[in-house]
Amino acid sequence: MYKIILSFRYLFRKRISYLAFLSVALCVFIVVVVMTVVTGLVTDFKQKNHRFVGDCVVGTKSLVGFAYYEDFIKVLDREDSVEAVSPVIKSYGLTLIPGGPDSVEIMGIDPVRHSQATDFGKTLHYRKDTVSKAFRPIYDPNLDGCVLGIDVWLRRDTKGRYSYDDSPYKQAFSISCFPLTAKGALAKAGTDLVNTKTFYYSDISRSGLARVDGSLVYLPFEQAQLLCGMSGPDRRANAIHIKFKPNVRLENGCRKVALLWQRFLEEKSGETRANLLKKVTVQSWKDYRRPFIAAMEKEQVMLTAMFALVGVTTVFVVFVVFYMIICHKSKDIGILKSIGVSNANIIKLFSGFAFLVGLLGSGVGVTVGWLFLLKINRIEDWLFEHFGFQLWGRTIYAIGDIPNQVEFKVLAVIVLSAIVACLAGVFFPSLQAARLKPVETLQVSQL
Repeated sequence: MYKIILSFRYLFRKRISYLAFLSVALCVFIVVVVMTVVTGLVTDFKQKNHRFVGDCVVGTKSLVGFAYYEDFIKVLDREDSVEAVSPVIKSYGLTLIPGGPDSVEIMGIDPVRHSQATDFGKTLHYRKDTVSKAFRPIYDPNLDGCVLGIDVWLRRDTKGRYSYDDSPYKQAFSISCFPLTAKGALAKAGTDLVNTKTFYYSDISRSGLARVDGSLVYLPFEQAQLLCGMSGPDRRANAIHIKFKPNVRLENGCRKVALLWQRFLEEKSGETRANLLKKVTVQSWKDYRRPFIAAMEKEQVMLTAMFALVGVTTVFVVFVVFYMIICHKSKDIGILKSIGVSNANIIKLFSGFAFLVGLLGSGVGVTVGWLFLLKINRIEDWLFEHFGFQLWGRTIYAIGDIPNQVEFKVLAVIVLSAIVACLAGVFFPSLQAARLKPVETLQVSQL
């Protein structure tokens, strides 16, 4: 009982204890806020990439593409674990979009199939409910339409909002592409090396990925195939996007697709264009988008490491505080030991004190951090309105509201780490206290 009473006394009657308490609370507050925001940004970015490509991608980085993709799609359609499949053409082209970029990335898709394999349909603005008409302009369904990445066509204001028109207006622009043969050579010889076709603005797509929305133009699959020189007897595609059924684990699904592809390679080994199949890989969405995701994951790891160092600083603060408390309470320790309190109980006494500091400090830090996160977007709006300050410039970054969803697992880890830091900080001072001898601390000359 005396351990609990003395722990509370040391906490509330010693002003220096407030330093340890406040340092723990401040450290926990900072870690909760920053880690919640960063974790939210990374998680949201991963989800957007997942929705953009589906679960698995069978594809090649070569602009030449690969043949026999239709035969492999038939194989995938017979697989029980596969829910949807979408062939895709990927290339680069030159464009004459007014006010837009000079070069764009081209993605040829079947809008219905691609919406089944990915979340393409949900990114549309005008044709979200009628995806099959994505490439049919509202003002003239007979024209060849295209879907533009939203940042190719529209500009965001300072709050990240777009000014949408009631409906797309008639705007023609041309796309030129260098068609390639199956061997990688230019398909057209002579002075006219490019294929050029005029398309009409039919819709915009907002995936939430800045690099995608700022450079991508979606075209009808067959039209993109013609532009890129992939049509003809041995039609080619660059990728096949796959979505698995809900009960299929990502790793298991990708493993099955990889096995199916190996068998397919063996079956097609004697075909004319079999050499193109050797460059094709089977990747999960995580591996396929790794070049983009890895950068944010590294930033998250670096921030975690930095705040681990903040935790180490807290350990030293707690160490100093407890060392000073023990120095001032040497007579109390001598009295306790003189009435038979063991060294182990002395250590337990100060460990209990440290546990109390860690628990209450982290509790206050978590509570204040949670309340701050609830208001963080309002605070940023107020700062922007009065001082023009934004954490992320919405005209540059494809970020809406600042993530503020607290994960209780993360909170539990932070609170536990704070308590462990306090226990680590009190370890050596408590050992020093346990080694004190009553005869030395209770000498008359010291009383």
